[in-house]
Amino acid sequence: MAFRVNLVEDEQHLSEILKAYMEKEGWQVNVYADGREAYGQIDDTPHLWVLDIMLPGMDGYQLLKAIKSKKDTPVIFISARDKDLDRVLGLELGSDDYLAKPFLPEELVIRAKKLLNRVYPHEEQEGEKIELNGYVVDPQSRTVHDGDELIELTTKEMDLIILLTSNIGKAMSREEIIEYVWGSDYFGSERAVDDVVRRVRKKLPRIHLETLYGYGYRVLSS
Repeated sequence: MAFRVNLVEDEQHLSEILKAYMEKEGWQVNVYADGREAYGQIDDTPHLWVLDIMLPGMDGYQLLKAIKSKKDTPVIFISARDKDLDRVLGLELGSDDYLAKPFLPEELVIRAKKLLNRVYPHEEQEGEKIELNGYVVDPQSRTVHDGDELIELTTKEMDLIILLTSNIGKAMSREEIIEYVWGSDYFGSERAVDDVVRRVRKKLPRIHLETLYGYGYRVLSS
């Protein structure tokens, strides 16, 4: 799949290197050196944003909030500042991954590939449409329909429902859910799983999403 990536980085040499590495993967990469300029491209949604925090015009925090207010597009944050503080703040604002400068370009590519393949799974990685209690879950288009109505889900809600409905009847531990939805580098509490489950139950009330106390969750066929 020819992914589209928006790279927002004001260090020209670094942005040129990162762009070259990502283009080797066959991705289309647009580079912006100014936060305001990048903000003007939010409606033209790419598959992934890679954001520096310190930017002229509009900082990465403001840009991240603006991106997530439009659509839950995956975001990787990069920063040369206090890495622990920036990582926590970035995750709280909705970033999907974080890299502290300096880092190897190969590491960014590896993390980006992992995130892209999780959020936009290839056909061979996911099955066909799943019909369950009147809902149609389509892993390929990453949509859930209730008849003709499209149910609006965030990226993590969609990841969760794809995982559980692709494994109907199978108990999934919180650790397995975190690995699939957030990735192995997740920094935070397992309570995040419960929060996403709660939102999915509210949006998809006819899906029998069972709690396995002290372990995790599973979806039942009826």
